[in-house]
Amino acid sequence: MGIIIKPIVTEKLTAITEKFPNRFGFRVQPDANKLQIKKAVEDMYQVTVEDVNTINYSGKNKSRYTKSGVVSGRQDAFKKAIVTLKTGDTIDFFSNI
Repeated sequence: MGIIIKPIVTEKLTAITEKFPNRFGFRVQPDANKLQIKKAVEDMYQVTVEDVNTINYSGKNKSRYTKSGVVSGRQDAFKKAIVTLKTGDTIDFFSNI
């Protein structure tokens, strides 16, 4: 499996991309470092990466009430990377739809 798991396309990240058109978000492997993420994005999308910011998220505890009682569990922990590209470069996630 590669370093990049999937691109993040949410309302919050779309707002960031509209404000800064050269920033994109990816969900990445938890043990990946910034240099590995930079190389993976450059190889996959043929762009030049200027900066990589990473954020580690811990899993949240969740519970809900059902007929059979309380069901509790935990969401997965994950790592997110915000990648800043060189001015003029862009990534189109929806080009092959």
